Amino acid sequence: NIHTSTEEVIFLNTEEFKKVTSKELTPQIVEELLKQYPTSKLGGVYKNPKGEFKLIMVLKSGTRRTVFIDANGNWLNKK
Repeated sequence: NIHTSTEEVIFLNTEEFKKVTSKELTPQIVEELLKQYPTSKLGGVYKNPKGEFKLIMVLKSGTRRTVFIDANGNWLNKK
């Protein structure tokens, strides 16, 4: 089943992210978040050894969205 192996890959890729506090976010990231998600709250912050962040955004509607961004405020597409 192709779908299952894709899920396993996602799990392995996100495994290296460790929970950190929002204090770890760089000014560039904060600026991008305010630009892209002005009405959202930050539900969780995770960082990997490469300095990439996994952010759980809680949208105004209550929907959660997981986004990835690097320390310079560049959005990453993690599949």
